[in-house]
Amino acid sequence: MSSIYRSEEGKSSILEEYEIYLNALGEGVTREYVETRFGETHVLLTGPQDGKPLFILQGGNCVNPMTLSWFSSLFQSYRIIAPDTIGHPGYSEETSISSRFDSLALWVSDLLDHYNIEQSAFIGPSFGGGIILRLATYIPERIACSVLVAPAGLALSSRMKTAQDITLPLVKYRMTSSPASLQKITDNLSCHCMKEADKNLIGKIFKYVSLEQDLPKLAEREELKNYNAPTLLLVGEKDVFFPADKCIDRARQIISNVRAIKYDTGHFPSQDALHEMNEEIQQFLSEHYGK
Repeated sequence: MSSIYRSEEGKSSILEEYEIYLNALGEGVTREYVETRFGETHVLLTGPQDGKPLFILQGGNCVNPMTLSWFSSLFQSYRIIAPDTIGHPGYSEETSISSRFDSLALWVSDLLDHYNIEQSAFIGPSFGGGIILRLATYIPERIACSVLVAPAGLALSSRMKTAQDITLPLVKYRMTSSPASLQKITDNLSCHCMKEADKNLIGKIFKYVSLEQDLPKLAEREELKNYNAPTLLLVGEKDVFFPADKCIDRARQIISNVRAIKYDTGHFPSQDALHEMNEEIQQFLSEHYGK
């Protein structure tokens, strides 16, 4: 089976960064491995053991504890279950699975079954939001409510813009390790506000990982006809991948019960935007899910 990592040295370097981010989450986080039909999945757990379950699905081509940290204000209220996505950097199975059809939904279903959870709330940034839309397509009854943060699966920027802002500087960075190329990418991802530690990790992932480029397919109205759970959509006006207005328009066309909020931020949210997002998420979950 092929690995997503380009070298063992690169893998070790990224997993060292994973541990740094994990330690920063605090002592209340535990970890375990769960067998699924697609292979072993590494899961981070935190929050009160008797709390209502809340799955947080990581962003793509990233590490789980980094995007998990964006939602740390929820740790005291809910039982957080945060799996490393199979085929992405982390400790889960290293071979990618198809993101276009039902595989990711079945993977999440296996995790829900392992924890004896019939229905859960979900939060998913970027690729994680696309996973939620796949779950909503194939197994919507497992979703009590969901929060989609700059999600894949709704709308895309033009290929020309993505190439100019991300792809071409990425090719140059891989060829030359140019700090200027990495800076351009991270500035475009975050509107010039990415933390230095995040930039360092992203640079290593760009160098050492065969990036997942097969995004979850764009959801269609017919696919989501049985999905009626309350849904909160949070998007950035300057998102380089998923344009805010296009995502909102598309969501209103295909999701029956959606509320959308737009922020002055990029694909990687600023700290101010994250603070506002977490307040909205807390209110949304309290209203539609309880504690």
